[in-house]
Amino acid sequence: MTPPAETKPRTTAVMLPLPLGGTYDYRVPASMDLNDGDFVAVPFGPRRTIGVVWGEALGDVPDARLKDVIGRLDAPPLPEIMRRFVDWVARYTVSAPGAVLKMAMSVPDALTPPKPVTAYAPHPDPADFKKTKARERVLKVLQEGPPRPAAELAREAGTSPGVVKSLTEAGVLMPVTMAPDVSGSGPEPDWSTPGPELSEDQSKAAVSLEKATETGGFSVTLLDGVPGSGKTEVYFQAVAEALKQDGQVLVLLPEIALSAQWLARFWKRFGGAPVEWHSDLTPAKRRDTWRAVAEGRTRVVVGARSALFLPFPNLKLIVADEEHDASFKQEDGVIYNARDMAVVRAQLGEIPIILASATPALETVLNVESGRYKSLHLHDRHGDAALPDVDTIDMRAEKTPSQCWISPTLQDALKKTFADGEQAMLFLNRRGYAPLTLCRTCGHRLQCPRCTAWLVEHRRGGRLQCHHCGYHASQPQQCPECENEDTFAACGPGVERLAEEVESLFPDIRTVVAASDTITGPDAAASLVRRIEDHDVDLIIGTQIVAKGYHFPLLTLVGAVDADLGLTGGDLRAAERTHQLLYQVAGRAGRGERPGRVLLQTYMPDHPVMQALKAGGRDQFLTAEADGRRMAAMPPFGRLAALIVSGTDESAVDAAATRLGYTRPVGDTVMVLGPAPAPMALLRGKHRRRLLLKTARDVNIQALIRDWLARAKVPKKTRVQVDIDPYSFL
Repeated sequence: MTPPAETKPRTTAVMLPLPLGGTYDYRVPASMDLNDGDFVAVPFGPRRTIGVVWGEALGDVPDARLKDVIGRLDAPPLPEIMRRFVDWVARYTVSAPGAVLKMAMSVPDALTPPKPVTAYAPHPDPADFKKTKARERVLKVLQEGPPRPAAELAREAGTSPGVVKSLTEAGVLMPVTMAPDVSGSGPEPDWSTPGPELSEDQSKAAVSLEKATETGGFSVTLLDGVPGSGKTEVYFQAVAEALKQDGQVLVLLPEIALSAQWLARFWKRFGGAPVEWHSDLTPAKRRDTWRAVAEGRTRVVVGARSALFLPFPNLKLIVADEEHDASFKQEDGVIYNARDMAVVRAQLGEIPIILASATPALETVLNVESGRYKSLHLHDRHGDAALPDVDTIDMRAEKTPSQCWISPTLQDALKKTFADGEQAMLFLNRRGYAPLTLCRTCGHRLQCPRCTAWLVEHRRGGRLQCHHCGYHASQPQQCPECENEDTFAACGPGVERLAEEVESLFPDIRTVVAASDTITGPDAAASLVRRIEDHDVDLIIGTQIVAKGYHFPLLTLVGAVDADLGLTGGDLRAAERTHQLLYQVAGRAGRGERPGRVLLQTYMPDHPVMQALKAGGRDQFLTAEADGRRMAAMPPFGRLAALIVSGTDESAVDAAATRLGYTRPVGDTVMVLGPAPAPMALLRGKHRRRLLLKTARDVNIQALIRDWLARAKVPKKTRVQVDIDPYSFL
């Protein structure tokens, strides 16, 4: 009798959220039904981990060595578009697919069903009960809204949870089981809520965006408008259209500090709040939000760049606000630009994306000129507001006392502004009190022990701090070099030192310092906004977090204390970034009925950036910047990629960098610079060396790098990070 043929086991490929090269094959038990995208528990070495079913098995592992899938998790599968997106991002950034998947699986707790919430609703056949004012308030709250948990219901009714309990025991209320509410802010956004009256230009732009959203299909539209032109209200029309189609919407903001006024505008427009996604959320909020997005219960998400990797099953529109902002570039882990990857996500999902900015990136402008992107332009500020007058203050001619940074000309302007009952802003993109502390006797500079960076004095907090790794220490009484005591001096100004100078010049005005050290989250930003709107503040002293997105009608004067900051150094985009930042800062002035004025303190008044800002020649500046990049074959006319070698063993890092140098790719359109110590040669305790690969635009730079890394065979004790299209050259 012939024995029955062995049945080949069912197998599947599983992607794990680990920095690994690809998928792993697993055997599927006969009793288990799996589909692509399912989240599964699998054995991996001695431990159990969670992965995603990623298609057919590779078949390169003998059946006898296959391990069984342990089980399928009760979670919505990772959408097919997200799996393609993970693969695309991994290929483009030359990263391990598992490392990219980890960003899409950032909340493992969300992969188990949330515990149901017990809420209370009116009983359909209520029993007779004794009426009290507290009980009547509870019933009134439920008449005007959906069922609510006992604590929330009692809070809104202004009573105790015991009243809710007594009504339930009396048969007037009944418990109902509900999914957790992730919005936490009341009703869902309503697309049918009437919006504000738009100007003619705004209406034309809004109609175009609405039509693109209604029609669907992939498109990229640059919404280019001067500060105060109402870009947000225009793209809200497209958001309304996406909601009308029962779709989901993602709005990316570069800074969460920008969200305070944005959220207020959204609520006013849609009668409800979007769901937020950023690093300040509690673990429970992150879990509930991730799950609600995956299940399609969340309609609108506003978030930082990581929101791009949320598992939207029905995404209909993406908006990248302030699309030019460098904060969209992630510099750690998988290095990517969220704006560029958002365009890819829209293309894969065949949906429109809106890029909004008053100072669009050069890459975006050239994509418009080439016809790849559409463009809508808002030329004027909304209402009767006019753009502010911009003037430069030549600091070479100003007689500013030593250790003072506010010129006499700027002082006079501030004095007049306060006398007129208006508000002013001083912009200085330096946190803390002073960027450098040195010994007056021997010149010793206090440096971070873990980074190639000077320690920044934060006098208000009584500490010296490294802004790269977070190291902090008290200022020593004795110089570690010459051992003299009390010889340390602060060099240069930060926003805290500027506030000290302002206090001596204008002791009676109300001042607030706005920096990432003082505005630590959305709640703090909202509190600051309320104080400024209520005119509880006369002068804002801030860094780049107050440079964009805010609208304060009484703010009529903006002074840039060190407008040249950022123009020096070897940054490819130094001029473009400085122009964008100062243009955005200038845009805070004169957004109401009162005219605005901007004063730029500079030692280089003839610099093209200063001349462009003064003349309002943004487009001319971009043309000149493009011409310079084209002549040098630099991005976006050429391609760049950085390879950063790092490790705790300096000799091993040098050896690995040298090996990469020996095996560098060669060609007529290929150039490799380095290896050389990175400007930040020591960062967070790791030594760093850099190589910069420059190629022609048509070169497949990713394939070149993969081949290069394969030939170099870098030792495991060192790490090589690849940065495609680098923004930072540190």
